[in-house]
Amino acid sequence: MSTSRRFVLRALVAEPRALVRVLAWSVVEAAPALLVGQAVARAIGDGFAVGRPWVGTAWLAGLALVWGVAAVGARQVVLAVASIVEPFRDRLLTRAVTGTLRQAAASGRPPGSAAVARVNLQVELARDALAALVTVVRSFAFTAGSVVVGLATLEPLVLPWVLPPFLVGLGLFAASLPALARRQRDYLLADERTVAATADAIGGLRDIAACGAEDRIGHAVRARVNAQAQAGRALARVTALRTFALTVGGWAPVVLLLAAVPWLGRHGVGAAVVIGALTYLTQSLVPAFSGLVRGLGVSAVRLRVAVDRVLTASAPPPEDGPRRAIGAGGVRLRGVTAAYRPDAPPVIDSLDLDVPAGEHLAVVGPSGIGKSTLAALITGMLRPRAGTVEIDGIPAHTVETDARVLIPQEAYVFRGTVRANLAYLTSADDPPFASAVAAVGADALVERLGGLDAAIDPGALSAGERQLIALARAYLSSARLIVLDEATCHLDPAAEARAETAFARRGGTLIVVAHRISSARRADRVLLMDGTRTHLGTHADLVESTPAYAALAGRPHPDTHEFNDDNSGGGGTRRGDRGRARRERASAEADEMSALETGREHVP
Repeated sequence: MSTSRRFVLRALVAEPRALVRVLAWSVVEAAPALLVGQAVARAIGDGFAVGRPWVGTAWLAGLALVWGVAAVGARQVVLAVASIVEPFRDRLLTRAVTGTLRQAAASGRPPGSAAVARVNLQVELARDALAALVTVVRSFAFTAGSVVVGLATLEPLVLPWVLPPFLVGLGLFAASLPALARRQRDYLLADERTVAATADAIGGLRDIAACGAEDRIGHAVRARVNAQAQAGRALARVTALRTFALTVGGWAPVVLLLAAVPWLGRHGVGAAVVIGALTYLTQSLVPAFSGLVRGLGVSAVRLRVAVDRVLTASAPPPEDGPRRAIGAGGVRLRGVTAAYRPDAPPVIDSLDLDVPAGEHLAVVGPSGIGKSTLAALITGMLRPRAGTVEIDGIPAHTVETDARVLIPQEAYVFRGTVRANLAYLTSADDPPFASAVAAVGADALVERLGGLDAAIDPGALSAGERQLIALARAYLSSARLIVLDEATCHLDPAAEARAETAFARRGGTLIVVAHRISSARRADRVLLMDGTRTHLGTHADLVESTPAYAALAGRPHPDTHEFNDDNSGGGGTRRGDRGRARRERASAEADEMSALETGREHVP
């Protein structure tokens, strides 16, 4: 059994009460299919045909009343089906989001609105397809059963003329389903490829014309259109077999019943009974069979395609072995090269780096230089194109997930209590919440929110407040390697200093992707990323030895040409500017130290 089929079947049986309601109300909804032929035959045979119109009217009024009750049952069926389908949608959406986030983490890039839209589209298609499938199959099963029971009750002699062609048609349709599913799936995929190719061509018309690629792109789009046309012709051939099955199973019983009227008459079957039997077939059996043929042939395929895509996207990557525990969290990179596409230039090229266990390393450099890529490599969320990344001698991607924590710039906070958000990464029975929130400077925030058991609305928190919650969560974890990827960028310098100092004193290895030079001054060593080149040393060493770092730190370097205040031109740092920079740094450092001493914090 395929994975998608198991997922759907589990969704159906996961809501047993809703399934029982569907079955119970389906009996009520199918009541007209059971009684319509009887009512028509009795209204004619016992009423209008023998001069008793009040009897015929009573039978038809009773049938109308049954239809009214069936309408109530149909409404309840829809609600019960929704009780099955909506939890299925939630579970599938969870899998879809998990897969999208996993792919984003593996690539080192956010998923983007297009990926989110594709995920939501596939989930909604699956939800609608499952609802249609349950409705159609349930309706056919109860209607067909009601018709057979009704015919047997009305006149058993009718059944030999009706059941054989019906069963043959049903068998033909069942036999055509695998081929129909394949052809329908091929057509849907071909259609999507055509739309994608056409949209890409339209969106890039200017570039296509500039490059003179009209013929090549046109040929590619035509190939997609031709492939879709071929898939459509193959689908049409199988659809013809489906139509033939509907003709045999739905309309052949009607023709055979009409042909059998003389024989039935000789065996005492009157015209009223024949009309009642025809009513069963034309008003109940044929519409139900037609709905099954059309609905099952489309909805089942759409459901399988959508669920397959979601489950494939959310499938975990193959493991290279069991997850392994680490010790103090030392990091070692050898010959690491990383890029986002096979044909793209490397973001990181042949990097060697050793971060001893317990060290506090700051990573600095211009935006887009690869600092977040390095953070993803170290935590095992991104694998290098070449080289090795190890934590305590263990490949980073095989390390236990709770042994290292990466906090990105946009902190994750979910709806729930403060306590649940803080305890998300710890398995301790009684974590030291108070000391953790105080250490990172989140105590005032927790008190303002109403304490540990207060509910959190993530949308009501500022970016800095969300970062404080994430920092306290990481502080409470048992991870020996903490990577802060601009995780304090929304805090002011004093609050940032307090949080980074707390993690440095916490123990384990701390790597900070810094957005302020003050973070580098607090670190044991600093890694400057400058293109594909890197420079490693203490803050003081890099200021003296590396002009790029000296410029980043706002300090002069012997190799940097200085300009007097009255000079014009670029390439250096003016003395007046340097003086102002020194005064500003000194003032910021003084404020920072004062904040640490008084425990003051501010979250913008």
